[in-house]
Amino acid sequence: MKGQAMFKRLLNILMNLIILAAVIMLILLGVVGVRGFMLYKTRTDYRSLSAVAGEIRSEPLFTPTEELPDFYLKAVVAIEDRDFYRHSGIKVTSMLRALIADVKAGAPVQGGSTITQQLAKNELFTQEKTVDRKAAEIFAAFTLEREFTKNEILELYVNSIYFGDGYHGIGAAAEGLFGKNPSELTRFECAELAGIPNAPAKYSVRFAPDEVEKRGEEVLKAMLSAGSITESEYDEILAEKN
Repeated sequence: MKGQAMFKRLLNILMNLIILAAVIMLILLGVVGVRGFMLYKTRTDYRSLSAVAGEIRSEPLFTPTEELPDFYLKAVVAIEDRDFYRHSGIKVTSMLRALIADVKAGAPVQGGSTITQQLAKNELFTQEKTVDRKAAEIFAAFTLEREFTKNEILELYVNSIYFGDGYHGIGAAAEGLFGKNPSELTRFECAELAGIPNAPAKYSVRFAPDEVEKRGEEVLKAMLSAGSITESEYDEILAEKN
């Protein structure tokens, strides 16, 4: 009897601790949410998302999606955000996975950002990894998804991301790194360019061409896994680059 009473007492204590932890977590999430929203409002009041879009589209080498190789766009989606056309701005599973990794490391170490979130982060916020900025990024991503089509978001993203060596946007990168108009790129060059923005300093066409080639192969594997290309196309593209 004493054993059962002790067990019930311990169980009751455990349940109370779980409830307390849940309450604390909800409070913390609420605080972060409020601070994130305030940061989002401050940045978008100063520079609206429509203004951001206008600035990107006014760049001399801005390239509309209809003038970009479809292969390049598929490569970007496959390597950066496979569920781009299915989510509403964020991927909860990816964010939870990143959160777990951050908690284990004791600091923000993993992204988990969608293309929409990356566009918001790059254009509105600093690269500093904080929970407030992450929350603000989510609010901005939801607004982007509401105000722009998926095609427009992808178009703004590829025309603003950094490719290293001073080149922002696919038009400038294709011309500066390969001496071509984007429409003239080979399929493997498209794969390489899709992979570079993940780590521009590491994947430098000028200073680390071997790393860029390996990255291009990683992108092709991601496309194969996503069903964007077939096995025969994968082999064909690898043969072409050689």
